[in-house]
Amino acid sequence: MAARGRKGSSTGRTRKKPAKKRGTAAKPRRPKVRRKTPVRPAARPTSESFQALRARAGRILEALKKSYPGATTALDHRNAYELLVATILSAQCTDERVNQVTPELFRRYPDPAALAQADQGELEALIRSTGFYRNKAKNLLGMARQISSRFGGQVPDRMDDLLSLPGVARKTANCVLGTWFGRNEGIVVDTHVGRVAQRLGLSKTARNDKDALRIEQDLMTLLPQESWTFASHALIWHGRKVCTARKPACGTCVLNPDCPCAGKV
Repeated sequence: MAARGRKGSSTGRTRKKPAKKRGTAAKPRRPKVRRKTPVRPAARPTSESFQALRARAGRILEALKKSYPGATTALDHRNAYELLVATILSAQCTDERVNQVTPELFRRYPDPAALAQADQGELEALIRSTGFYRNKAKNLLGMARQISSRFGGQVPDRMDDLLSLPGVARKTANCVLGTWFGRNEGIVVDTHVGRVAQRLGLSKTARNDKDALRIEQDLMTLLPQESWTFASHALIWHGRKVCTARKPACGTCVLNPDCPCAGKV
């Protein structure tokens, strides 16, 4: 008797599966690659001495004083608490958008004590349009609760105390200390200051225009301390109005004579 083959086969032979036609298989999709915002490299080192660099920085500062007298923050505020909240909200957001959000926010929560009692969901809904609203709401609540419990409801006027608050880094602390309290303990380095400082060749140690800490340290060594807050705001205004990211107006820029990148961007 012949041995039985596989089920359905009387001969014992296995049935071969029909070969797949070539070219019919679906091509694998390539993963989408998100384009990152290019980081501008640091200025190339030059033979400019530190004394010459400091002198050039002084001329730049004088030109900024003439162009932007009384330059200050564009964030609307009436006290240190409102400035602190607005500055926290301004991260990855325009000042114009923050100014649209804060009137209703301050109406509902006029001081740290009121904000400390806020419902996180309601707070998130109020600040949603500023972006990263969940994390910002969490930081605002933590900041308000610590100010209420540790500082008697008053925004502290010391760098170390400000940096201990949720959502507060050097940029925010410098803005509050310099703008409201008149204490020049550092320089605000936002995207505009970083870009303009690099184009002007004022930061020799920074890796790129996002290296805020090194840019701040370099600017502090070049500019007199009493001008730090003004220089921050003036550079921000200059970056918005003249030395823009995509198309700087080098032809009409008052800093053109002292800018190594004039006409080259």
